[in-house]
Amino acid sequence: MVKQQAFFRCKNLSVSFWNSYWMLPSDVCGMNCFWEAAFRYNFMKNQPAEKMHLAVVACGERLEETVTMLRSAIIFSVKPLQFHIFAEEQLHSRFRVTLDGFPYQGKHNYTLYPITFPTESAAEWKKLFKPCASQRLFLPLILRDVDSLLYVDTDILFLRPVDDIWSFLKKFNSTQIAAMAPEHEEPRIGWYNRFARHPYYGKTGINSGVMLMNMTRIRRKYFKNDMTTARLQWEEILMPLLKKYKLNITWGDQDLLNIIFFHNPESLFVFPCQWNYRPDHCIYGSNCKEAEEEGIFILHGNRGVYHDDKQPTFRAIYEAVKNHSFGKDLVHSLLQPLELELQRTMHTYCGRIYKVFIKQLTKSIGDVGIRRSKGS
Repeated sequence: MVKQQAFFRCKNLSVSFWNSYWMLPSDVCGMNCFWEAAFRYNFMKNQPAEKMHLAVVACGERLEETVTMLRSAIIFSVKPLQFHIFAEEQLHSRFRVTLDGFPYQGKHNYTLYPITFPTESAAEWKKLFKPCASQRLFLPLILRDVDSLLYVDTDILFLRPVDDIWSFLKKFNSTQIAAMAPEHEEPRIGWYNRFARHPYYGKTGINSGVMLMNMTRIRRKYFKNDMTTARLQWEEILMPLLKKYKLNITWGDQDLLNIIFFHNPESLFVFPCQWNYRPDHCIYGSNCKEAEEEGIFILHGNRGVYHDDKQPTFRAIYEAVKNHSFGKDLVHSLLQPLELELQRTMHTYCGRIYKVFIKQLTKSIGDVGIRRSKGS
């Protein structure tokens, strides 16, 4: 009987895994302490690791960029990743061919989805800002079985494990439902505070290229707004918001998110600029202090800088990640050639601080083996 009680107490994990055997009640431990401890160790050891969910929306000529982003996520991440890829139908077969050739099958998985908007307003959403861009607004309504999600634009590169930005979810207070970085650090070059014709979050607005969401909370929340005295749920607020502001918005769905969080500022967790580092942080001089001190964690190559010669520092990192072969030594095949390439970009403002670009990357490469062996 004692042994049976111990078994079920352990199986349900109602007894803390960390409790020393002499702190457990006598009816659980007793003569079966050794057996119970071994059982609990094996039970926890055999549990599947928590998956991190990452979503991206790809249309047009964004396949290569998306695949490069996914590569960067795989290179450094510790816990398994589940990719949710929303793409035009004609891109699906090319995604499958490429992603099925990636190593680590079974640890990292992907699901392809068509681009989907509400039927009655699909045409309006499709033409908002860029093709498919507003798809991200509907992720909480499409991925109803997903509790939390990291959305990123296709032009994102992870220079640090996804695990680390994912950990911000545990730092949310009881009112916070999403996390984003400011649009600008320097108000003198800010866009929203100088040109916006609609409400926006904080002093300079927020950038939605990296957006961490507790989607369960998003689906449950009733949002304050300036259209009605009644609070509206996510699926109720989007279309009325578009109708009211469509002639006043420039950056599409990002503007709508700024309006939502202007009225609900308590719902947003703001993370530092190094988690969404863009050309604006260096092309007029360095203005992301956190990146200067600790390095860049997530690189965001907006304005097409991965594909032209205007910002060669950004392009060099993109090319290095794109061309890296899985399984090769990261120091000799990625970091060292990249540093040589970055030294050739010192004629630009961003290139002058090229060491900021590889500070965290160097640390990530040094830590990746240790973190994976520990599983954290």
